[in-house]
Amino acid sequence: MTGKKKAAGLSRRDAIKGAAAGMAALGAAATSAQAATGKPVKVRPPSAFSRQAEIPGFGGARVVVIGGGWSGLEAARQLKHNKPDLDVVLIEKRAIFFSCPLSNLWLVDKLSLDALTHSYLDAARNNGYTWLHAAVVDVDRHKRVIYTDQGWLTYDFLIVSPGIDYDYSGIGVVDPGQAARLGSAYPAAFKPGSEHLSLKKKLAEFDGGVFLLTAPKGNYRCLPAPYERACMIAGYLKENDIDGKVILLDAHEKPPFYPDGIKKAFGDLYKNYIAHITGVEITGVDMGRKTVETNQGAVEFTDASIYPPIRGARILERLGIAGLETPGMFADIDPVSYQVHGDERVFVGGDARPMPFIKAGFAANFEAGHIARIITGRMDGKDAAPLHSPGMMCYVAVNAEPLQSIAFKISFGWIYDRGSGKKTFMQKAQAFPKRSRALGKANIQWGRGMFQEMFYSQS
Repeated sequence: MTGKKKAAGLSRRDAIKGAAAGMAALGAAATSAQAATGKPVKVRPPSAFSRQAEIPGFGGARVVVIGGGWSGLEAARQLKHNKPDLDVVLIEKRAIFFSCPLSNLWLVDKLSLDALTHSYLDAARNNGYTWLHAAVVDVDRHKRVIYTDQGWLTYDFLIVSPGIDYDYSGIGVVDPGQAARLGSAYPAAFKPGSEHLSLKKKLAEFDGGVFLLTAPKGNYRCLPAPYERACMIAGYLKENDIDGKVILLDAHEKPPFYPDGIKKAFGDLYKNYIAHITGVEITGVDMGRKTVETNQGAVEFTDASIYPPIRGARILERLGIAGLETPGMFADIDPVSYQVHGDERVFVGGDARPMPFIKAGFAANFEAGHIARIITGRMDGKDAAPLHSPGMMCYVAVNAEPLQSIAFKISFGWIYDRGSGKKTFMQKAQAFPKRSRALGKANIQWGRGMFQEMFYSQS
């Protein structure tokens, strides 16, 4: 017995030594090859590149959707609804869906985690498509092949809905390492999942002082969300009798969507709990001193959630579809068809698109249906009508106890003259700035209805 244990132990150590020696030899060989040729040596691609992804085949045309957010989920659902014999594959690297819409209520314990988290398996099974739990590594658009860490697969049409990344250079943090540390220490929580969990824990442990929030400039994700979050956190401090204050550093002179209701909530409900400082340009963050540098002087804080400007997800650059000349690096697409310029097989949806529609869950969901209709229409030899929404509701919770919201009704789209090819952007908004419990209830019902449609409908 002793001899066997010793042999097994030696074998394990030998294996580890052998692996280390192999890695060292590989590194030495690469170094020698580079020294001999003067050129960097390309690393052999992972084995996943050489095998096909293990997914069922339907035998018909295949549409692949990259990204399982509000846009990707609805695109996959509507593709199967419009054309049931279509092979639809949704690729998403997250194991569980977490919703940014309504998450501000969850942060302050007014909504359960179950309300925001849902299963991709349920969505795929109930709507008849395939979920591939994988991360996309690359796409060969010439050969129409997608490479993932779980293997490769082909497509006839591709919808890319990767969402956003943060641009910390917009607040004076240009060093990538410092940006990563800032995002870890004071997460913005406008990308779903871990950032929200971290922010919720911060609130639970906050026992007083200044909780700092920011509302960035530009076309950021969900225009009213930073103001809603300020209300929810101020309400949390007030309800729990915490001796603290929310400071909201706002790049705008006033909230960009109908400020009357938001400003009234700040004044009526949180006069002693919110300091709203407008026209602020953030030029740097000193994490050691817990200080934000601005054009109006330094602002100290106890804890924070720092929301920088956003840009299109970086995978757009990897796939060669980022608008390199467009501020924000959003997708280079036609604003009517959502088709990537120069590639009739690839479309981009959700918050990665450059058009000036509000970047929010409802808009992403609605636009996804438009893209799905364009693709299935083309398969049938038909042209889809230009995008036009009869109206969307955007609810903003301003009081958590009792739950009250204000709302905006927004109509957006393009008026397209086929003869001249002229495209005119149209957006109209109607405000419901008087906060009410009825709007607060409608806010929750809206979210539940959207989740039911994306995850549990069998249309």
